[in-house]
Amino acid sequence: MPSGLSTITQIQMNALTYEIMVMLRAIVLVLMFSTTTGTAMAQVPTYDCDEAEINSIEAMICQDKDLSRFDRELSDVYGAASKKATNEHLSVLKAEQRGWIKGRDDCWKNDDKRRCVRDEYQRRIVELQAKYRLVPSNGPVEFVCKNKPESQVFVTFFKTNPPTLIAKHGDGVSLMYLQRSASGARYEGRNEVFWEHQGEALITWGNESTQMHCTKM
Repeated sequence: MPSGLSTITQIQMNALTYEIMVMLRAIVLVLMFSTTTGTAMAQVPTYDCDEAEINSIEAMICQDKDLSRFDRELSDVYGAASKKATNEHLSVLKAEQRGWIKGRDDCWKNDDKRRCVRDEYQRRIVELQAKYRLVPSNGPVEFVCKNKPESQVFVTFFKTNPPTLIAKHGDGVSLMYLQRSASGARYEGRNEVFWEHQGEALITWGNESTQMHCTKM
């Protein structure tokens, strides 16, 4: 091959090699930027921390990776609940969420603000998961109380964290959370208690109400 052609071919190969190296470097930089950005986004809540008031609960969440993770998890769960809610229930869901945010922000009054915020997030997440059937469940299971067929309690158990149940008795509905217990499974709601052991349940429905002895059907 003439020496002139060899020189041109070598120059072209060098140029091609340089272009490939430039392209590879650009790809690496893009991947590094994407990874860094993704990691940074994974450490912040779903709202704009620049707009959070100094010393507010929102500002505290922005500075806490675990609380920020709870905020993102709740956002995902709330989005899933919104998709399952009907038009009427969607407006109720939105109103309840606004009320929950106000309650979360009231944690500034608590001596242990961080624990208060964490508990609020955990309760809200499992509440939405149970109410909108976003996790596996078991039930409804029927319990007959006081040996009277007309006195029934229907219970559905949900695999949330912590575990929850929704109990229906007459016109009332109660969401309850699993509590520590020496024996059996004890759940507590706002004013209700469900304590089951080997197919028998002690159920208290409402303040100062008489405890019902119930049997699983």
